[in-house]
Formats: sequence, C-alpha cells, structure tokens
Amino acid sequence: MIEIVPENPAQHADAIEDLFDRTFGPGHFAKTAERLREYSASLPHINRVAVEDGRVIGVCRVWPLVVGEARRPALFYGPVAVDPAYRGNFLSLRITEAALEAGKAAGWPAAVLIGAFSLFGKAGFTVTPKNRLTFPGPQDQGRVMVRDLAGDASELEGLVTAP
Repeated sequence: MIEIVPENPAQHADAIEDLFDRTFGPGHFAKTAERLREYSASLPHINRVAVEDGRVIGVCRVWPLVVGEARRPALFYGPVAVDPAYRGNFLSLRITEAALEAGKAAGWPAAVLIGAFSLFGKAGFTVTPKNRLTFPGPQDQGRVMVRDLAGDASELEGLVTAP
C-alpha cells in the first residue's frame, strides 16, 4: 500500500536525493529552478513523500519564495519525482495535490510550479501569461503555472526569487 506522508528529513532525505538522481540525472542541478532552491530550504511539513513498504517511491518538495517588487510570498512546488516503476498511475499528481493541501492549510496564498500543464492542470494550475513571472535564468514560459492556495495567485507578478 502506498502512503503519502510529510517528509521526515532524518528518515527520507538520502532516499529523496537518490530518487532525484535516478529520475533527473546530474543535469537537474543546471536548471533555472535550482537557482531558486539553492538559496532557500524546503519545507518538510509541507513536502510530501510517497512511501511503499518503507521505501521512498515519490516526492514533491516545496520551497518558499517571493515574487516581484511587492515581495508577495508564495510556494514553489518541485521537483516532483516518481520512481520509474510507479509511473503511469498519476502518483506524481497525487503527491503534488497532497502538498498543495498542506500549503493551503498552512495559510500560504499561492503556488508556483514549472512543469507540464497536461499533468498539473489537473491539480488546478493555470499557465501564466507570458513574462508575468520571470526567473533568475531562462525559462520556458509555457511551463510556468500558478494556483490559488489560501489567497489569490493572480496577484503574483514580477521576478521570482528566494526569500
């Protein structure tokens, strides 16, 4: 049986890093999204981990960020990774939805995600208008999405940075 639980860093951190390496390869550190993560710390109480028989098979990490000159707070969702043996059953979507609920329950106003609308649109994300959100590096604007949590994601505009 697959359980989706909050991340316990002492228990899950090494397995999550191994999953990221197996899923994305070493090139994932070169992505623009990593520029946001390297100056921040994920939020284990909001992160969600899929576990089966004590083994980490999926994860959605979540990071605080601020947007624009107004420095509006939001959460950055990702990376989302699922063990290749478990792909095809929307586990990544289930993990992300659990993390979104945790972010909303914690009072965060909005979520930002870089990914495929064909998947994450099912979790309520919408693609932002081109260049409404900019990043500290090149980013495919067609993959930049937002979603309301406990506030209004349409208020987000400008440069996305770590807090």
